[in-house]
Amino acid sequence: MQSTEVRVHPSEDSPARTEQLAWKLAACAADPVPVDVDVTEMIINRVIDNAAVAAASLTRDPVAAARSQALAHPRSGGGDGATVFGPPSGRRVSPEWAAWANGVAVRELDYHDTFLAAEYSHPGDNIPPIVAVAQHLAAARGLTGHELVRGIATGYEVQIDLARSISLHKHKIDHVAHLGPSAAAGIGTLLGLDPDTIFQAIGQALHTTTATRQSRKGEISSWKAFAPAFAGKMAVEAVDRAMRGQTSPTPIYEGEDGVIAWLLDGPEASYDVSLPAGGEPKRAILDSFTKEHSAEYQAQALIDLARKLHREHPEILVPGAVRSIVIHTSHHTHNVIGSGANDPQKYDPRASRETLDHSVPYIFTVALQDGTWHHVDSYLPERARRADTVALWNTVTTSEDAEWTRRYHSADPAEKAFGGRVEILLADGTRLVDELAVADAHPLGARPFVREDYVAKFRLLAGDALEPPEIERFLDLAQRLPELSGSELGSLTLVARPGLFDALPSLNGIF
Repeated sequence: MQSTEVRVHPSEDSPARTEQLAWKLAACAADPVPVDVDVTEMIINRVIDNAAVAAASLTRDPVAAARSQALAHPRSGGGDGATVFGPPSGRRVSPEWAAWANGVAVRELDYHDTFLAAEYSHPGDNIPPIVAVAQHLAAARGLTGHELVRGIATGYEVQIDLARSISLHKHKIDHVAHLGPSAAAGIGTLLGLDPDTIFQAIGQALHTTTATRQSRKGEISSWKAFAPAFAGKMAVEAVDRAMRGQTSPTPIYEGEDGVIAWLLDGPEASYDVSLPAGGEPKRAILDSFTKEHSAEYQAQALIDLARKLHREHPEILVPGAVRSIVIHTSHHTHNVIGSGANDPQKYDPRASRETLDHSVPYIFTVALQDGTWHHVDSYLPERARRADTVALWNTVTTSEDAEWTRRYHSADPAEKAFGGRVEILLADGTRLVDELAVADAHPLGARPFVREDYVAKFRLLAGDALEPPEIERFLDLAQRLPELSGSELGSLTLVARPGLFDALPSLNGIF
C-alpha cells in the first residue's frame, strides 16, 4: 500500500492534480490489476448477501416508494436500461434510478456488510449502482461479469481505504460521503475510463453527497435507507457528466474552501490515506464483514452475548430479577447506538424500526429475553411494547470503556473488537459478568460466515418473496458472476413471486 498525505492548501499553493487525493483514487480505479481469486469469491458472497436482504424488504414502504419512482423512469436511449428488484427482468429503467431503487432495498433492513474504522460504512452499498451501469451498458461497451467484478472490487477498496483514514461522523457528516466517491470509482473501473474522467466524477460525487448525520440521530426516519441509494444515484450521474467532459470542484478535498477545511478537521488537518500501489491487487473487501442479525453492526456481538446469557442464566429471565444492566463498550457504540447518544427515542416503545435497530439497550433486552433475534419479529410494535420488555429495557445503559475504544480502533485484526463487557446486577445482589469481542459470524468469531452461510441467509430471507425456482436461478447466476456474459448481466436481479405486490397501496408522487 502507498500512503498519501492529504492536507488543506491555500488557493495560491494548490497541489498538482496528480497529487490530489481524488486523483490518487482515480488512478487506483484505472489500474488494470487483476482481481484475486479469494476477492472474487467474496464479491460473489456479497452479491448474494445484498440480494438476500433486498428480497426480504421488497414489500416495505421505503422500498415500494423507491421502486415506484424508478419504474416511472424508463430506460434512456444510451443503453439497454437496468433492472429493478421485484419486476420481471425485461422491465428496464434508467440506470441511476435502478441504483436508487435497488440501493434502498439493500439498505432498508440494515442487514448487509459493514466495515468499521475511523469511519464506518456498508461497502455493499457500492454494488447496486455498479451493477445498474453494467446492465445498462453491457451490450454497448461489451461488458461481462469479469468487468463487473473488477468494478465492485474497486468500490470496496476505495470506500474502505477512505473509512480507515478519514472520520466523517466526528464532524456529524454522514458516512455516505465516502460512498459517493467509491461508487464513482467503481463505475470508472467497470467502464475502463481514464484517470482524468474518473477524477472529475469522484469530485462531483463527493461534492453532491456530503450531508449531516441527523439521518441517524434521534427519531431515525426512512431516509436512513435512502441516503446510500442517493449517493449511488449521484455517483452514476457524476460519471455520466464526467464522460461528457464536465468538471468538478478542484481540489475537492484539499481546497481552502473544500471538504477537509470546512466539513472535517479544518485548515490545519492532515490525513494519511493508504491505497494500493500500481499493480497491487485490491483486497479491502476481505477486511469487511457481514451481519448474521438485522441490526446495527456494533450490536452483532452483543446479540450473540445476550443469546449466550439467555441459555446459561435462566434466572435473569424472571420479571423483576434484574436491577441493572451496564454494557461497557467503545466510544462509538456508547455514543451512536447506546445511552451515550442521549436520545430518549432509544428507550421509546413506540419508536420506529429504524430507531430501534440503532438502540443497543432495546436490542440487548429483546435478544436476552428471547434467546434469538429475528429481522421482523424482534421489531414488531407488540414486541417492543411488552410490559416486561419495557421494564427490563429501562434498566439497560451503556458506558464507554477506554480499552474497548482502543480495541475498536486497533489496526491489528486479532484484537480489533466491536463488542463489550456486560455486567448484570440482580435484585438479590448477585452480579453476572460476561463479554464478547466479535460477533459469532465475524471472520474471527465462533462461526465465521462462509459461502454456505450466505446461501442459507438468501434462502431464508427470500423464501417469502420469491418462488423456489427463482431462488435457485439467482443463486446459480450469482455464483457464476465472473463468467457471466453481457446478456446474462441483465438477469442479475430478483423477480418477485406473483401477487407479492398486489396488496401494496398505490404510491403516487410527481413522477
